Amino acid sequence: MSSFHATLIGFSAILMWSLLALLTVASGTVPAFQLAAMTFAIGGAIGAAWVTWSGAWGALRQSPKAWALGVGGLFGYHALYFLSLRLAPPAEAGLVNYLWPLLIVLFSGLLPGERLRWYSVAGALIGFIGTAVLFIGKGFSLTPGAGAGYLAAFMAAFVWSGYSVLSRRFAAVPTAVVAGYCLVTAIMATLSHLAFETTVWPQDAEQWEAIIALGVGPVGAAFYAWDIGVKRGDIRLLGVSSYAAPVLSTAFLVLAGFAEARITLALAALLIAGGGLLAAKDMLRRK
Repeated sequence: MSSFHATLIGFSAILMWSLLALLTVASGTVPAFQLAAMTFAIGGAIGAAWVTWSGAWGALRQSPKAWALGVGGLFGYHALYFLSLRLAPPAEAGLVNYLWPLLIVLFSGLLPGERLRWYSVAGALIGFIGTAVLFIGKGFSLTPGAGAGYLAAFMAAFVWSGYSVLSRRFAAVPTAVVAGYCLVTAIMATLSHLAFETTVWPQDAEQWEAIIALGVGPVGAAFYAWDIGVKRGDIRLLGVSSYAAPVLSTAFLVLAGFAEARITLALAALLIAGGGLLAAKDMLRRK
């Protein structure tokens, strides 16, 4: 698979993640860890069906390091992210969390054979500014006493960027193993739910449909696509392009009537698109 096609597959993960907020809102009041357990179970089951059909169960026989990276990345990130949303206002926690695309660009310079280009860093910074404009437009102010939440969001950004970049060092590990990562994450999320939450089941068919859609897309196929993208594609361009997710997410919420359209959405979109084009300078020149 060429780097170009792998990057396009990685883009599809970003598009699926942009539906995460809309589908989460539509899923009702299911607690965070319970929702993670249900959706990761669906995503893992789909992967397991694919592995069974292709006869690739041998792909699950990987080193403890590979398993630690995969499960630590998926469960560690979501646990910290959910914790940040509990301890800090969602908008502020979300902005701190969205340092991860910039960190991916910066950390990618440490990979063998990769060079950190000035326009990649500049594009990532412009994208972060665009994301900041988007979140500030929703109403943003640092809340006293929410330091633990901001710290959790900051740590979540490091966990996800670290998982994404270090996955490149495990390029020989087949994507099929992500099914195992999802299933183990579902088990750990279930244990966390039983320890910290009260079970709340979806109330109607629409909420069940939203949860199934989450498991199939943003918390399912997206992780398989992202694995292909970060292992074989342009990881810096994927990092910068990830800033499109919060803009598209907000746009989908507006179209669905769950959020109000603001001028900051258009401004953020322009900044993030400009940053992405700058970061894609090499790829655009080749094409």
